[in-house]
Amino acid sequence: MLRLIFLAALAGLCLASDVLEFTDDDFETRIGSHDLILVEFFAPWCGHCKRLAPEYEAAATRLKGIVSLAKVDCTANSNTCSKYGVSGYPTLKIFRDGEESGPYDGPRSADGIVSFLKKQAGPASVELKTDADFEKFIADQDASVIGFFTDDRSTAHAEFQKAASALRDNYRFAHTSSEALLKSHSIDEEGVILFRPQRLNNKFEDNSVKFSEEKFTSNKIKRFIQDNIFGICPHMTDDNKDQLRGKDLLVAYYDVDYDKNPKGSNYWRNRVMKVAKSFLDQGKKLNFAIANKNQFNHEVSEFGLDGSSELPLVTIRTAKGDKYVMSEEFSRDGKALERFLQDYFDGNLKRYLKSEAIPENNDGPVKVVVAENFDSIVNDDSKDVLIEFYAPWCGHCKNLEPKYNELGEKLADDPNVVIAKMDATANDVPSPYEVSGFPTIYFSPAGRKSNPKKYEGGREVSDFISYLKKEATNPLVVQKKKKDGDKSEL
Repeated sequence: MLRLIFLAALAGLCLASDVLEFTDDDFETRIGSHDLILVEFFAPWCGHCKRLAPEYEAAATRLKGIVSLAKVDCTANSNTCSKYGVSGYPTLKIFRDGEESGPYDGPRSADGIVSFLKKQAGPASVELKTDADFEKFIADQDASVIGFFTDDRSTAHAEFQKAASALRDNYRFAHTSSEALLKSHSIDEEGVILFRPQRLNNKFEDNSVKFSEEKFTSNKIKRFIQDNIFGICPHMTDDNKDQLRGKDLLVAYYDVDYDKNPKGSNYWRNRVMKVAKSFLDQGKKLNFAIANKNQFNHEVSEFGLDGSSELPLVTIRTAKGDKYVMSEEFSRDGKALERFLQDYFDGNLKRYLKSEAIPENNDGPVKVVVAENFDSIVNDDSKDVLIEFYAPWCGHCKNLEPKYNELGEKLADDPNVVIAKMDATANDVPSPYEVSGFPTIYFSPAGRKSNPKKYEGGREVSDFISYLKKEATNPLVVQKKKKDGDKSEL
């Protein structure tokens, strides 16, 4: 009997977890009690979640008392997962003082999670006490934001720390009360200065920018940083690419290497900056960056470019997803870039589309869509369209194919519905469609083409039919099974 009690107790110990479990009922009340916490939003059936589970558990145990790790089962707590925009599993997010700080994009191993979170658990802003501390801090390859305060208990200092805490995942912060440092930077009582990376210093913009607002608030400080952190033309890397994307952005791709060839890296950058500044001074709106063409070779190929050229390759991707390519060879005097930008701002450039050829015969039950005919088929305002984005190598897509073809045949006589498919690896997927896995299926309703709905239902023919009966603009016309000798019934 004692042995059974002992084994039961041991089993209970083995099942005990250091990962906290939050639900819809207690998420908001419990999340606020943690200065810093990592939350995994998962589904029990998700294979990636199952692989992450032992690593996540081990990290939680090693970080116990330092940083908490939590999880939310989205199949049972849909309200919380919906509130935080969870659309795939696992999704990991960092929260600070009860507020979402941002996504966790770090390693998925226990060692990687522990290392990342230990750094995050330190102070958002480090203290600089001497000139040597200051020089070492601003010598980093990334920009530095430094607060200068005669009184480290002032409201301005508290607001600076709040801004640092909110933006610590992306930017570097330090503060000082050193009288010598305040004096050398012409600060009387309090101030904030953004120092750009020394390796990117140039003659087209100041190497540092001073916060000029009279009142110090965390929101104003955050806006100041976000408006000035990159300057005219930053070096895009894996670390900052997400902050640069989502804007109208011109990128010059070439052999950027500030470790081995800083002079050569700045040679082309200065030529981009000279032209960029001339347009920005005219009030034109566009963001600029340089990037290593090998590190971003997938982006270079997305524009149909060959990375073998020694000259910069120039592209523009707008916030809407439109793409443009500078076809003229980059010239050392910058004139080719000037002409390209002038054509862009004048609206004379033709969009670049990665597209397969439009099929000569497209009379099958499932319409083949490519980038070049996407508008004419999917965005036909008179039709409801169900479109599958697939990859040729995808096993799930291959399993779906016969059922999807059968669906197309069943609805072949419906004049108002189109069943379509597109190879998303060979064609540009237009906005607002988002494809991160295969197959991804959307329903694009007639008259509402700007608001397609992601299909999340079952993959049987009957599931698709039931969905379309509910969503279709007009009554669905389904071809019934034929009996031997019978004509088609509708």
